Amino acid sequence: MPLDHSVIGVESEPYERTWTAKDTMLYALGVGAGVSELEFTTEKGQRVLPTFAVLAAQAPGRRLGGFDPAMLVHAEQGFELHRELPPAGGVRTTSKVTGIYDKGSGALVVSESRAVDLGTGELVVSSRSSVFIRGEGGFGGDRGPRDAWAAPDRAPDHKVTYETRPEQALIYRLSGDYNPLHSDPEFAARAGFDRPILHGLCTYGVTGRALLHSVAGSDPARFKAMSGRFSAPVFPGESLTVSIWVDGTDVLFRTAKDDGTVVIDRGRATIV
Repeated sequence: MPLDHSVIGVESEPYERTWTAKDTMLYALGVGAGVSELEFTTEKGQRVLPTFAVLAAQAPGRRLGGFDPAMLVHAEQGFELHRELPPAGGVRTTSKVTGIYDKGSGALVVSESRAVDLGTGELVVSSRSSVFIRGEGGFGGDRGPRDAWAAPDRAPDHKVTYETRPEQALIYRLSGDYNPLHSDPEFAARAGFDRPILHGLCTYGVTGRALLHSVAGSDPARFKAMSGRFSAPVFPGESLTVSIWVDGTDVLFRTAKDDGTVVIDRGRATIV
């Protein structure tokens, strides 16, 4: 069954999600925070890592048609925070597919979400994401917009390296993403990997920590937006280095492994 293009532009039913202080602490641990970041990993003066916004604004996926789920990978992720997230809270989210683009070897499906406070209706998070589905391209559609991102012609203003743990994906999955691609060797082999890979959003969260501590003074209230494109898989236990260029409130970044392979490209953030 081909992808269902009739879903484009159709807004979903509202989806309500709540979270507890334990959930946000577990998320922080899942993206590598530890004893040097106790304001995020314990209840004493607890604050929330800004990238938790992506999980807060998630809603159940739309049915896109028939395809092998092992062929789907997270391609891009972005969010805008309209206020700092509380350790415990709740939102009501609506989402819609905004485009299905023909990339030849596969299809890129782009979605947008809006999450509002359960009590006040105030907008809390706007997010945009895309997934790439291998084998579903070639239908003669638009290839989609191009991004003119380019790294500045100078050394990064900051360069931060974090190690991931061998069990990092097993911790991160407890925040709700139980895709067996990240835990089951047999499923990972179907997707062409010799072992389970790290969640893209875990790599994204590790990168967000680097931005938060290097550019925002570890203050989540200053962290307003972040986006990036997933360009290569990460295996649990690998190190990640985030190169960061700062121009006022505008920040560009790129995340790479020790061998130089870029795993998050075309990164942008807004820090005030």
